[in-house]
Amino acid sequence: MKSHYRVVVIGGGIVGASVLYHLARKGWADIALIERAELTAGSTWHAAAGFHAINDDPNIAALQTYTIKLYKEIEAESGQNVGMHMPGGYSLATTPARWEWLRSEFAVYQTLGIEARLATPEEIVADCPIVDPTGLLGGLFDPHEGAVDPHGTTHAFAIAARKRGADVILRNRVLALTPLPDGQWRLDTEQGSVIAEHVVNAGGLWARRVGRMAGVNLPLTPMQHHYLITEDLPELVARADEMPCVTDLEGFTYLQQERKGVLLGVYERDPRHWQVEGADWDYGMDLIPEDIDRISPELAIGFARFPTLAEAGIRRWVNGAFTFTPDGNPLVGPVPGLRNFWAACGCMGGFSQGGAIGLVLANWITEDDPGSDIFGMDVARYGPFASNDRYLRDTTAQFYARRFVIAYPNEELWAGRPLKTTPSYDAQQAAGARFGVVWGMETPQYFATGEPGFVEVPTLRRSNADRFVAAEVAATRSAAGLLDTGVYGRYEVTGPGAEAWLDRLLANRLPPLGRMRLAPMLSPAGRLMGDLTVTRLGAERFWLVGSYYLQEWHQRWFHDHLPASGVRIENQSERWLGFSLSGPRSREILARVTREDVSDAALPFLGCRPLDVSLTQAVVARLSLTGELGYEINVPAAQQRALWQALVEAGTELGMRPIGMRAQDSLRLEKGYGVWSLEFSASYTPAMSGLDRFIAYDKGDFIGRDAALRERDAGPAQRLVLLEVESRDADVTGYEPVRHDGRRVGYVTSGAYGHHVRQSLALAYVDRAVADAPGPLSVDVVGESCPARILPEMPYDPKGLKLRG
Repeated sequence: MKSHYRVVVIGGGIVGASVLYHLARKGWADIALIERAELTAGSTWHAAAGFHAINDDPNIAALQTYTIKLYKEIEAESGQNVGMHMPGGYSLATTPARWEWLRSEFAVYQTLGIEARLATPEEIVADCPIVDPTGLLGGLFDPHEGAVDPHGTTHAFAIAARKRGADVILRNRVLALTPLPDGQWRLDTEQGSVIAEHVVNAGGLWARRVGRMAGVNLPLTPMQHHYLITEDLPELVARADEMPCVTDLEGFTYLQQERKGVLLGVYERDPRHWQVEGADWDYGMDLIPEDIDRISPELAIGFARFPTLAEAGIRRWVNGAFTFTPDGNPLVGPVPGLRNFWAACGCMGGFSQGGAIGLVLANWITEDDPGSDIFGMDVARYGPFASNDRYLRDTTAQFYARRFVIAYPNEELWAGRPLKTTPSYDAQQAAGARFGVVWGMETPQYFATGEPGFVEVPTLRRSNADRFVAAEVAATRSAAGLLDTGVYGRYEVTGPGAEAWLDRLLANRLPPLGRMRLAPMLSPAGRLMGDLTVTRLGAERFWLVGSYYLQEWHQRWFHDHLPASGVRIENQSERWLGFSLSGPRSREILARVTREDVSDAALPFLGCRPLDVSLTQAVVARLSLTGELGYEINVPAAQQRALWQALVEAGTELGMRPIGMRAQDSLRLEKGYGVWSLEFSASYTPAMSGLDRFIAYDKGDFIGRDAALRERDAGPAQRLVLLEVESRDADVTGYEPVRHDGRRVGYVTSGAYGHHVRQSLALAYVDRAVADAPGPLSVDVVGESCPARILPEMPYDPKGLKLRG
């Protein structure tokens, strides 16, 4: 072991070995992997090692595809057999709801470029003769499903990394981590101390303990997971080829061939955590005693679906621990608040994602850019609240138990809730609010006004709650709607260098005093890093407003680009709250609760000023996401309840009613407005998204300017458009393919029913040629092809006269 390395990777599982290999492939020398025992001695060695390309996040799906393609390459480079088998796999549907869901998923897979196909029960049984077809309605076949040898694959990465000059140091536990003033780290190990410029936490079962050494509590925890391996089955002994994998979604089981027997794994509905703080340091190639009684309900379903198992001998039981995060995706990237400390952990699907994690982390460390939009696995998608013991237990148990349960777009899950509420939460609840959650914050989705016993039915189609949403839309279009803005992230930037810093950070021209502007924020590669608003409240005082759930992500970006002095940025997201008041009578309502002038001359469109609003001391900005005359009224958090009371008293008799996020979705789509994570993200560019109209290309240098200029000159490959979809009782939700003459030309980003214009609407990215010369299109809605067309203008107030009052 040397005394100094550019990068030290802690942990010798599949993820750590992949990170080491990809750093070496980037040409970095002086890199090392330090492992407390042997390679794979954690959760890797006992893993079923299955892989698949499918993921709800298309960016992660693309990275999983990369991982699968990499296996043959790494085998050839290392000379180590990875034991790859890829017979494909079937996901079974045994209920009408599941069959509808699979057909809907099939359409999304086409967007992702996954060559899946729907299958009949007869086709499934012909391919997988051990499947009992009772109740079987069909299935979805993924040709990229299979498994590898966990030992061989991990060693293949390590061998290939060594060939490129990396060190692999075994039987050497890291004892302590100390950050140094110059940004480097001192690692105290059993074999001595070493200095590293960067440290990667790929600790697996020990990742939470390793994180605590660095002063961070990561939101991941080990959980038990069972599978069994049978003796040889006659049906498999008799066939020459390998049987495809099978996932019985209603049965909570997955099955893959293991030699001439099978491996049957279970995601039970009554899961158990194990060593929540992380495994003991002396734990290694050990297993947990099996708990067959606890998983017997799911085993019974599995044995019924695969009857031959009842006659088979069981060669081996495995109950091993894997690490889980609240949403099941890994933690990857620079850990907020720590210099040069990186996460590569919490990966329960290591053999689907391990190669990808190595790629993006190596890109990030060596080029300061992960190379793709990986927010779905970014460690900064969580805040400190997610590491709370109760929250972590509840949410990881919920994810595990629902691993194969249908996730409906209108379904709200209750683990870890309620955690954060605005002061008006109980008043809104009394008014009929039904809440969702955003980054721990309870957020009204709609108001079941006058029906306290109303129960919403989860569905892929239009909800039985839509009548409430329609009433909220109607109130906003005719009078006013009142929306809680607790889901906004708010930051205050001050200091003598604030203006110069923001001018470089943001791509727009900064506003004058008392005004605000929409503010795209770009990466050096010209990708979107934010769709913010910037307001100038003083000569050296600005507000930035963005998405509440991006707080850690945005603050990491802000602080990475902050100068050494002259600029101060404070997160005000918990200190300031408020409401959005919008609709044709919103000015009249606001005038009732303030003695100050709120006329168009005194508070123009995109104007902002301090106002006394009833008892509160507010900062009021004139804009809205509904397309109506509107105001965002911001107050100190403790005053938000008083603001609610004042606005309700002043507005109710004028027809105002509280609204939720679903009404806002309907309203914004009638105007063709995009939002972050759907239309805007690091996957897209200003010209693609239409945000280029807010860029001041001539203002001088700003982050991403060169890339934005190149795109402006060349034009984007795709553009964002608004579609009308001819769908009877359902709307798109995201990533459904858009076709022209049967050819895929784009995909949907979001959709909803426009209750005022009475149209099913969708925003979509389509090929530029299609956007420039619109023709007949089709969009898959819940698995059914529906006619669609690009709207030449927004269906509601296309000239924006109502918005400008």
